[in-house]
Amino acid sequence: MADGCGIRMERVCYSVGGRSILRDFDLSLDPGVNRTILGVSGVGKTTILKLLLGLLKPDSGRIIIEEEDIATLSEGGLALARKHISIVFQGGALFDSMTVGENVGYRMLEEGHLAEQEIDAIVREKLGFVGLEKAINLYPAELSGGMKKRVAIARALAADPEYIFFDEPTTGLDPIGVYNIQQLMLRLQGEGKTTLMVTHDMHTAFAVSDRFSFIHEAQLVFEGTKSELKESSIPAIREFFAPGKESLFRYVESEESA
Repeated sequence: MADGCGIRMERVCYSVGGRSILRDFDLSLDPGVNRTILGVSGVGKTTILKLLLGLLKPDSGRIIIEEEDIATLSEGGLALARKHISIVFQGGALFDSMTVGENVGYRMLEEGHLAEQEIDAIVREKLGFVGLEKAINLYPAELSGGMKKRVAIARALAADPEYIFFDEPTTGLDPIGVYNIQQLMLRLQGEGKTTLMVTHDMHTAFAVSDRFSFIHEAQLVFEGTKSELKESSIPAIREFFAPGKESLFRYVESEESA
């Protein structure tokens, strides 16, 4: 991807069953600027990642990757656009019937452009990056939750993307596992990868991100730095950081139930 192109969402609207998930939503992800998207559960954060990957199509608005609106692309064109992006899913999304090495090399093997020896070298390199080269012949069931997340990161890296999306990467991990994920994200950024994360883990968000977007009631209500976020007077953001009695048992409809 050429420098400065970036990824943009312009006035995107998306709804499910009559419920508005995103309304006139804008997002900019510039190369080298690492961003976290925040908001309560069910507000549409994971939906944004799916829209950016072309797994969902917006009702209106534009999603631009490398100056092309992905909604107008053919399947072949969309596949090319996706080569710039990899995603680390919340649960890791590893194939249980495959070894760690087979999971990491799966995408390359499916594409069929590289010899098996080349794929094996890349797999070992990426597993080495996440500290799991010795686990290459293990199966997902033999790994801890933190190890599964690290394998998922290695798999994302195998495609050599410019952008890596993280969907709640620290959920369910102990403090050591959280620390490992944070350090890996910082190392990725140090090697020139741009990250976009959705999370509720504010410690990790503040440790790895430059910019923050906050969604409330289907709209972007904040975009700015960590200090600006902490000082925001927007009621939804203040409640997010310091919930009070008015937050007790508040119902938020999930994206999945919409």
